[in-house]
Amino acid sequence: MKNGADEPGRPMELFDLRVTVERIEGRSVCGLEVGDYFDLDHSSQLRIPAGKHFCVFALQSALPFLAAKQRQLPADDWLETDSLISCPDPDERLVMRIERTRVRTMDAGDLT
Repeated sequence: MKNGADEPGRPMELFDLRVTVERIEGRSVCGLEVGDYFDLDHSSQLRIPAGKHFCVFALQSALPFLAAKQRQLPADDWLETDSLISCPDPDERLVMRIERTRVRTMDAGDLT
C-alpha cells in the first residue's frame, strides 16, 4: 500500500525534542532532579546525558506524545500549545516539559 511516506526523496520536516523535568511537587522517588532531561532526535534516537538516568515510568508517560510533538500541528490543536506532562507516580508528582529544539528535514523514504 502506497501512501507517499515511503517515497525516496520526498522531504519531511520533524522536530527534535527535549523532555525536561520542570518541577517535582512531591518527593523524588526515582532519583530524578529538576533539570534532568532526555533528547529525541533524528526521528527516533533517544539520548540521555552520560552518567545520568531517566526513570522508565516517567519516560513511558512522555512516549505517547512525542510522535505528535515532532510534527507541526494545526494552531488550534491542544497539543500544539500544551507541553506539560506528568509522571503517574502520585507521591512524586513529577512534571516534565516537552520542547521542540530543532526542525530537521529528513527523507521520508528513510522513515517508517
